[in-house]
Amino acid sequence: MSDIRKLFHFLRPYRKLALFALATLVAMVVFDLAIPRLVERVIDQGVRQKDLAVVLGTSGLMLACSVLSMVAAVLNSNSSIRVGESVGRDLRGAIFAKIQGFSYGNLDRFSTGKLMVRLTSDASAVQRVFQISLRIGTRAPLSMVGSVALMFVTSPTLAWSMVPLLLLTAAIIAFFSVRMEPLFRRVQQKLDRLNTVLQENIAGARLVKAFVRAGREGERFEAANEDLTEGTVRVMEFMSSMTPALTVFINVGMVLVVWLGGVQAVRGRLSLGQIVAFTNYLLATMNPLIMMTQLANTWANGLASAKRINEVLDSESEVAEAPVPEALSGNGASAVSFRGVSFHYNGDSDLPVLERIDLDAEPGQTIAILGATGSGKTSLVNLIPRFYDAAAGTVSVDGLDVRAIGGGSLLERIGVVPQETVLFSGTVRDNIRYGFPGASDEDATAAAIVAQAHDFILRLPQGYDTRVEERGVNLSGGQKQRIAIARAIVGQPGILILDDSTSAVDVETETLIQAALGGYLKGCTCFVVAQRISTVLNADKIVVIDEGRVVARGRHAELLRSSPVYREIYDSQLGGGLK
Repeated sequence: MSDIRKLFHFLRPYRKLALFALATLVAMVVFDLAIPRLVERVIDQGVRQKDLAVVLGTSGLMLACSVLSMVAAVLNSNSSIRVGESVGRDLRGAIFAKIQGFSYGNLDRFSTGKLMVRLTSDASAVQRVFQISLRIGTRAPLSMVGSVALMFVTSPTLAWSMVPLLLLTAAIIAFFSVRMEPLFRRVQQKLDRLNTVLQENIAGARLVKAFVRAGREGERFEAANEDLTEGTVRVMEFMSSMTPALTVFINVGMVLVVWLGGVQAVRGRLSLGQIVAFTNYLLATMNPLIMMTQLANTWANGLASAKRINEVLDSESEVAEAPVPEALSGNGASAVSFRGVSFHYNGDSDLPVLERIDLDAEPGQTIAILGATGSGKTSLVNLIPRFYDAAAGTVSVDGLDVRAIGGGSLLERIGVVPQETVLFSGTVRDNIRYGFPGASDEDATAAAIVAQAHDFILRLPQGYDTRVEERGVNLSGGQKQRIAIARAIVGQPGILILDDSTSAVDVETETLIQAALGGYLKGCTCFVVAQRISTVLNADKIVVIDEGRVVARGRHAELLRSSPVYREIYDSQLGGGLK
């Protein structure tokens, strides 16, 4: 319950509407509980006394109670639905905002499939808990408490005889409720697994087809799907045994009322109207119990989902904002410095990615980062915009430690073209202006010209207004990379990071891009991460990284003479044909 209580603050903005829902619920229960008493009055004072006025008058009161109960039920339903949907909306918004604030390290731990489940089915499960608690979930215990009280008012002797039965019923419900929460938590974990497999297969459908692995992926999906089905069936089977057991107790209770009440009626200690009223109150006590067992799956599911949502909401970003963040001043190219920088993922110091890196980039310089796959190139440049924090040492921009700079101020200065090109649904122009929505059409066109994207964009059906489909599937890899480059430079950043950003374009186009960038971003400090040596030949400084360490630095001609690692990479790609 503590996990669901932690989410109560989402209910606070709607507390007045929630209190109104509870008030109408109480009114509905009062009207419903009044009817058996009125039935008793009709039988004992109207029918037995042959008093037609009592029968008609009391019947009118019963009708009025029924109408008022209906009105209260409609008001309760409308208000509780509005509260539940509003809480669900705010909860999804909070989870989404939290995810947006995650560092890369947080995103490494939460898979896409898991986060999707938190945002959808988990949020909906918690929403249903709040909504049902304002309706049936509160009505049932109120009805039970009121009915038990009126049972004692009607016949204390019969009421005491029902106490053991009611206690046993409550114990059974408590047993099932305690057992169901961990069962539903395991089902949600299986749903996580299914969503992960599904997300991977949908995102990689073309690769699956290319490698003819549809059969294998089908087996993976079938295994995850079967696992979820079996888990859900076990939960449903466990729950299904609850209602029959409680039905038996209801029938036993009815038999006891008829037997013991009949004996007392024969002896003149109980009237027929009291027996009828007591029977109705017993049903009003037991039926909500059955109703609650049917709702127990909703509560158990909601508790499990609340725990999983709190895992996200309670996660702190590994990249924390400084208490009093500083802002970068001025415009144009920035100086970047690495001093004694070491880094490892997920706090695993036994697997260092970077070790004791010292590197300086003067304003306006182009720094090329070269090395084998897995050498730590991308990890190094990811420390500049604080996608991760260094484990040791400092990364500085214009003399300020990046950990002291406000995130907005830092990222506004930096343009990034990541390894994996991501485009969003919308027009080509919208994607180019994604980071700078205020950029003019002329700015977007100029950036596209530099990125060598302008010509192919004009050949698209609607030019810059052509829709980009989900994940950019209607564009080639090279086209997507060029749009991503335009997106990064349209705001004329002071620092530009190109992480293997031309791997999907031909060498001729890459050369044109480099030449255009040289003129367009003269006032920019550029970091170029590359696999191809042709990409780095004209850089002001080439930094060679091997197993997380800087093993050489200098210009092309110098490194050819002094660095065996650089010479080996050069010879393997260009065969020594270019000096």
